Amino acid sequence: MDTSKRLFFGINHGVKMQKRRNHTEEFRKAAVRRWEEVRNFNQVGRELDISSSLVRKWKNELDREGENAFPGKGHLSDAETVLIKRENARLKEENTILKKAMGYFADRPR
Repeated sequence: MDTSKRLFFGINHGVKMQKRRNHTEEFRKAAVRRWEEVRNFNQVGRELDISSSLVRKWKNELDREGENAFPGKGHLSDAETVLIKRENARLKEENTILKKAMGYFADRPR
């Protein structure tokens, strides 16, 4: 039986399934700082009770993205929402104008 069926039917054959944990941005950065001190992914993983591959993933993401690493769950702030709605209204207005212009030029004889 594949894992999707085991999860769906609740069958785990004695294997304890761990609940997915959410780690804060501060925890992730602290884990990477700890790795920078000891330079051992396995040791940091054992100390923090997380997978060493997770520490490695966080380190690579922090190296790649810098301050933009670990953005959260994708929730927009109110200011971002206002800006997006304003831009959306402007684009809809431009689209309406272009549709009217297209209709005008399409009906015009050459």
